[in-house]
Amino acid sequence: MTGTAVNPLFRAAYLAKDGERKVTLVIPWLSLKDQKLVYPNNTTFGSPSEQESFIRQWLEERTEFISGFAIRFYPGKFAVDKRSILPVGDISEIIPDEEADFAVLEEPEHLTWFHHGKRWKTKFRLVIGIIHTNYLEYVKREKNGQFQAFLLKYVNSWVVSIYCHKVIVREKKLKNRGRAGREKKAEFPCLHVIRLSAATQYYPRSIIGNVHGVNPKFLEIGKERFEQQHSSNHQAFTKGAYYIGKMIWNKGYGELLQLLNNHQKELAGLEIDLYGNGEDSDQVKEAANKLKLTVRVHPGCDHADPLFHDYKVFLNPSTTDVVCTTTAEALAMGKIVVCANHPSNDFFKQFPNCRIYDDDNGFVEATCKALSEEPVPLTNAQRYELSWEAATERFLK
Repeated sequence: MTGTAVNPLFRAAYLAKDGERKVTLVIPWLSLKDQKLVYPNNTTFGSPSEQESFIRQWLEERTEFISGFAIRFYPGKFAVDKRSILPVGDISEIIPDEEADFAVLEEPEHLTWFHHGKRWKTKFRLVIGIIHTNYLEYVKREKNGQFQAFLLKYVNSWVVSIYCHKVIVREKKLKNRGRAGREKKAEFPCLHVIRLSAATQYYPRSIIGNVHGVNPKFLEIGKERFEQQHSSNHQAFTKGAYYIGKMIWNKGYGELLQLLNNHQKELAGLEIDLYGNGEDSDQVKEAANKLKLTVRVHPGCDHADPLFHDYKVFLNPSTTDVVCTTTAEALAMGKIVVCANHPSNDFFKQFPNCRIYDDDNGFVEATCKALSEEPVPLTNAQRYELSWEAATERFLK
């Protein structure tokens, strides 16, 4: 249920929605042992078809339309040391040659670190990479982090340049190949990598743009919340602050608990609920219990669950995200979001309920102000900007 899993699913659904494109989503199939390590709430699947049924049902409940894209699985394994799913074998073989037209590599560096099959841009006419994760920032926080980040930066640049087009596109009229029988190739002034924000490392010929949208359920929740408040004159939000995310230190929990610890006096009376599952859950609970503030730690839960509807303020000090999915979801639900002045949050600055801070004192001020005020209702234009319809338009453009 991470953004890197959910966002490609929605992208496939909305690209196929109008029926003008044949879309295939390729996702990893894990062993039962790895499923237990990765999937939330003890969810496991006995076969790929069982997992596909689960995915389609989950998607249709949120989009309320049936999308005609195909799903194919590639064998994967969960690398505990890297906390990542890695492909086993050649993923490109999953797509028949006659269907190999355009390939969208979600996290192209991740998918090509250990790729040893046919080159993606040999197999496909056009390969577009979408950079989801700020790997350099994660690595910097590990032992010998600066050196590892230095090496990873060059490895990422190398594999992305190898596997993503500049772009080279085959001539459409393949029957007329000329005297030498070769397919004519033409270079187009296209960009091969989409960086969701400037938070990621720089890649040559890349473009920055948020091509992610928000699960439509969140927009519905936000609209209903303000309609309820307007019609009944009751408070739309009766709870205070919360944070939700994978419970590992690098996903914002380290920054958040440090800020709370350093400013317990200024934030006296603050109550905050943390929701998530992850390898660092026990340590996060231990650190939270040491604070004088009321910090409650809960298991992870779907962000659209009704228990989140009444919260007014979403606190997210993370600086490892590229574009944080849960921040977008909180804004769509009409909440006030307090987040760091960081490139990953540039897209969110256009929304009136986004409160940006520069330092510790700014965090305290923004948090206290957010808790004392009411959110501003989103306009129709702002709701659309958060939607997957708008994100798909940005992607195609």
